[in-house]
Amino acid sequence: MAEVLIFHHIQGLTDGVRAFADDLRRAGHTVHTPDLFDGRTFDTIENGFAYAPEIGFDALRERGVALADEYRTDLVYAGFSFGVMIAQQLAQTRPGARGALLMYSCIPVSEFGEAWPAGLPAQIHGKEDDEFFQEDLPAARELADSSPSVELFLYPGAQHLFADPSLDAFDPEAAALLMERVKAFLATV
Repeated sequence: MAEVLIFHHIQGLTDGVRAFADDLRRAGHTVHTPDLFDGRTFDTIENGFAYAPEIGFDALRERGVALADEYRTDLVYAGFSFGVMIAQQLAQTRPGARGALLMYSCIPVSEFGEAWPAGLPAQIHGKEDDEFFQEDLPAARELADSSPSVELFLYPGAQHLFADPSLDAFDPEAAALLMERVKAFLATV
């Protein structure tokens, strides 16, 4: 079974992110869900984005990277939207990474190094018409095209945080397929 470190999205460590982690735990995986917002959650993406600058995006990223030092190095790093920035940085730069799960976002590989680590498996998940994911889609395609161990999954629709059952954007069908793919991925790393 895999050990997974999940970084939440801009609305915080919601009940939906916790439910996602619990589903993976029931499948036998060890899952950690640090809370970068110290218990605060937000009812909209906009409210989350209004809060994050109070702490600073770089400070939040640095906090997430530093939190990883509390865990083993042979982890699968997972991120939802805002959390992808941290998960991807750790996957690309921390020795021993076993994989990456990038939900709703993807950062250009060049932000954290010259190339994606050879043989490091990853999945990228996003909605085809999601206005936020559209900005990241070129980076996601480039990453998937650069490595046979990276898969890009596009889902129909425009919801951003579609696998979080505690939010209005929840899409049960797409979320179930994403979870099925994530579990299959974790069974191989």
